[in-house]
Amino acid sequence: MKVMVLNLLKIIAIAYILLCILLYFIQEKLIFYPQKLPADYTFHFDTNFEELHFNTQDNTSLHGILFKAGSSKGLIFYLHGNAGSLQSWGQIAKIYTDMHYDLFMLDYRGYGKSEGTISNEKQFYSDVQFVYSGLKQKYNEEKIIVLGYSIGTGAATKLACTNNPRLLILQAPYFSLTDMMNHTFHIVPPFILKYKFATKTFFTACKMPVVIFHGDKDEVIYFGSSLKLKELFKSTDTLITLEGQGHNGMSDNPQYLSAMQKILH
Repeated sequence: MKVMVLNLLKIIAIAYILLCILLYFIQEKLIFYPQKLPADYTFHFDTNFEELHFNTQDNTSLHGILFKAGSSKGLIFYLHGNAGSLQSWGQIAKIYTDMHYDLFMLDYRGYGKSEGTISNEKQFYSDVQFVYSGLKQKYNEEKIIVLGYSIGTGAATKLACTNNPRLLILQAPYFSLTDMMNHTFHIVPPFILKYKFATKTFFTACKMPVVIFHGDKDEVIYFGSSLKLKELFKSTDTLITLEGQGHNGMSDNPQYLSAMQKILH
């Protein structure tokens, strides 16, 4: 009986190790869900827009769209979530252009018309910085707001803390992906995670005001993530709790829209 138990434990241990190895090598597929679009895809939006291409140092073309307001007060640099492409994300642009801000959205590597694939966290941050630097040639940083949603919040915070935008806005941010894994998948060891996205580390270096929006019914990134970030707040930072809001659909939330009207006035 004892031998059988030991053999069973060995099998379980081997299976666990193999599972961890598998998760290490396929984690990009578990974190990122890109929608690929053909290079000649035609976008249709109900606001004026311009497609932009940025060629990175490794000769990868990144694609983004600049949505233009009638009379612009500045630019919102928007880093979207982990699924889809600008085909769907671009549908929310009119919310911000109607508030008289230009809005730029970037499709990450492998998303939409952007070439390549995401292979590591440093590359992800580097791409975002490269595109931001290009847009700084068109817009004064005093008129730029960085806005990140979900997976984009880590990169948005990193970008904000290493540059000087006027404001940082985070929609449903995580404390870090390591923290999320500890909270959601207890049996998976955090050290196998290649993408730490440690928002907490970058957050304390942000000199500009930060506004966080988070739904208290978020089923993807637990609301406690923002409560942890709140413990790191400066006097100029704000957490706005959206009551009854899940992870998706925040841009249509009346409380969110009302608050953004005041923030962007």
